[in-house]
Amino acid sequence: MTPTPHDANTLLLHFEDEAQPAQALALAGALPHALIERHRFPDEELKLRLPVNAQGRLPDTLVLYRSLDRPNHKLIELMLAAEQARQLGARRIVLVAPYLAYMRQDIAFQPGEVVSQRVVGRFLASLFDAVITVDPHLHRIASLQEAIPLTHAIALSGAPMLADLIARHHAAPILIGPDAESAPWVASAARVHGVTHSVCTKTRWGDRHVEVALPAIEVRGRAVVLIDDVASSGHTLAEAARSLLAAGAASVDAAVTHALFAPGALALLRQAGIQQVWSTDCIAHESNAASMAPVLAAAVTQALTHAAVRCATDQNRSRM
Repeated sequence: MTPTPHDANTLLLHFEDEAQPAQALALAGALPHALIERHRFPDEELKLRLPVNAQGRLPDTLVLYRSLDRPNHKLIELMLAAEQARQLGARRIVLVAPYLAYMRQDIAFQPGEVVSQRVVGRFLASLFDAVITVDPHLHRIASLQEAIPLTHAIALSGAPMLADLIARHHAAPILIGPDAESAPWVASAARVHGVTHSVCTKTRWGDRHVEVALPAIEVRGRAVVLIDDVASSGHTLAEAARSLLAAGAASVDAAVTHALFAPGALALLRQAGIQQVWSTDCIAHESNAASMAPVLAAAVTQALTHAAVRCATDQNRSRM
């Protein structure tokens, strides 16, 4: 599909370390793009420079690409960039954050714990007119809007892209989720090509100590793909893979939306017998095998179209 060019007064901004996925999004969405220059002082403070025109101004509409893995300094970057962009002429700013941090802590388990999902969600809502992300880690709320109070808080899924990728490698795989929380992603991916799926039962004893019980499904002689929204330490996937191979699976691969792999995680998966590890490019990693650019571009078009219609309506009302 040929991308539809947006208004000339729209610009996609990105940082140097995410130039590749940002430029892929710009190409898919027919958006001009430019770099935010960044300097880090010895004391870790940041200095940013936005790509203004000859008059020192920015376009009316900005799309800012920043995936929020390793998020702490990136949140400061977003605050500095968005606040200054408003001063330099930007009226609408859309954040594309393929990975959205701090969504895990959605309830206080102990007195005094900070519910980071609410805090970070409201922070982003104060800076941006729309937020687009992929497979946010939501389990006790029904929609992303509950975490980020914006009309256009858009949660996409990487499951269909991963399903197509898996189908290119296996004719009739079994998709298995490593725990109950992965059930929505497994079911969504399985529906794309109508393949068998199920989930394991996990007991967590610590960040790196888990036990996994296989579902009541026959895997002997079958190609199995473990699928989940995020992989971090890799211990859950590794434990599931060991159990599946012990149960007679012909092969075990893994596909995740967010390759949030800690050091040594990939080696752990290999040692457990996982052959292929695939991920989307929401987080830059050597396992990236599926681009989210086309899906993200469609969502950006939706958000910008809504913003343009709303702006035109507001202008018409002001003339009455």
